[in-house]
Amino acid sequence: MKAARIREYNKPLVLEDVPAPDFQPDEVLVRVQACGMCRSDVQLVDGYFRRYNDIPTPIIPGHEITGLVDKLGGLVPKASGLAEGDHVVVAPGWGDGTCRHCLVGNTHICPNVRWPGFGPAGGFAEYIAVPARYLIKVERRLKFEELAPLTDAGVTPYRGIKKLRDGGALAPGRVLGVFGIGGLGGYAVQYAKLLGGGITVVAFARNAEKLRIAQEYGADHTISVKDKSAAEVGKELRNLTGQSDLDAVIDCAGAPEMMQLAFSLLSISGHYVDVGLVGDRIEIPLFPRVSREQTFQGSFWGNNSDLSEVMALAAQGKIRHIVTTITFDQINEYLELLRSGEVIGRAVVKF
Repeated sequence: MKAARIREYNKPLVLEDVPAPDFQPDEVLVRVQACGMCRSDVQLVDGYFRRYNDIPTPIIPGHEITGLVDKLGGLVPKASGLAEGDHVVVAPGWGDGTCRHCLVGNTHICPNVRWPGFGPAGGFAEYIAVPARYLIKVERRLKFEELAPLTDAGVTPYRGIKKLRDGGALAPGRVLGVFGIGGLGGYAVQYAKLLGGGITVVAFARNAEKLRIAQEYGADHTISVKDKSAAEVGKELRNLTGQSDLDAVIDCAGAPEMMQLAFSLLSISGHYVDVGLVGDRIEIPLFPRVSREQTFQGSFWGNNSDLSEVMALAAQGKIRHIVTTITFDQINEYLELLRSGEVIGRAVVKF
């Protein structure tokens, strides 16, 4: 099969022919039809994750995976409902099945988790072997190139918005800030309108085109933060919404300067959920976090239930996309474009 592999960190991927994977009796061989490209693919190549998990090379990146069931292992139960030719998406976070997180369905935060695209198996290849329980069957009428980004860019902000909702942060008369309108932020705006109970949604970004897209996706207001102080942004927020602070924040960037701005705007008892990983360290004053009784949560990817819910919304036509389809041979070119922040929406490798 064709595969794009990291042979050395900080070097372009090597596009080569490698043996198709063997698969275990409880696994399914999936013929990849499309795989989304993510900023974390760039971070993987650039060594961002090595301080946390130094993954040995060669690595096949690509974790936003959708395709066709090619072959079923002999122990895949009929109750799975899977058959050869089915259209499927690959759920992230393959847990050990025994830890307390797996037992409540949060396999993606299992301490012994395996991640497609962060090891020898990934979606920048024509085939991948997947444990049957991590495949979700999808309707045939849905386009592979639109399904692929939903398995990360689409599900990650969905789980974050659910955390804000379940924490009581979303309600009529309140204001939610979506920071970073990239691959994740566009989805976050849509989910905020779907799940937010009438909350006012304000999109914050530097790029005028991305803010225009956020407005198309339902943002009530947009604010450019380029070359503006926190005081200037707060004043603009007051002019638009009647208040200069935010009751809730979902941060889809995770960039240090953006996080400092967002925290400076967070209200008393405000809720902040971060799903972005552009930076690696933040410096923020502690006293306001304590004295204003604010809540900060990380939210990482999503579990099978989250992804199933996103797939249901997609089947109902409630999720909009901007997708650029590319070929296998363009992978390195688009990794460079992702690195420089020049991709609007999502780039998807189509096999």
